[in-house]
Amino acid sequence: MRNLANHKSLFFLLITVISSVNCFSQESKNILSQDIKIEQLLKEKRKLNQSISTNESYKIQIFYGNSAESKKKLQEFKKEFKEIEGTIVYTNPNFKVWVGNFETRLEVEKAMLEIKKKYPTALLIKPSK
Repeated sequence: MRNLANHKSLFFLLITVISSVNCFSQESKNILSQDIKIEQLLKEKRKLNQSISTNESYKIQIFYGNSAESKKKLQEFKKEFKEIEGTIVYTNPNFKVWVGNFETRLEVEKAMLEIKKKYPTALLIKPSK
């Protein structure tokens, strides 16, 4: 009788352990759905970033500071110098307004003379790769 009671309690313990393992186990099934347009936008942004920072052209920096002021300066510049393109580049902690895409130093210095009349703190820069 005693062996039977031990076997029953052992059997009950074994059943409890097996069922508890099954009760607490989890399966992870994550499904990620992403719009195709997001990947296309990321590819375009990467191309744009490469063209801004890796080309061998000269640029003129007309302003650096916070985001709102740099947007304002870029808009002012575009109104005054419609033929020269401009962009805002973020380098921690400031936003920089870069204008122009000049191939030679002579071109950039000629444009610099005109731009310095309106923006006396303008700097000639050649972005590195």
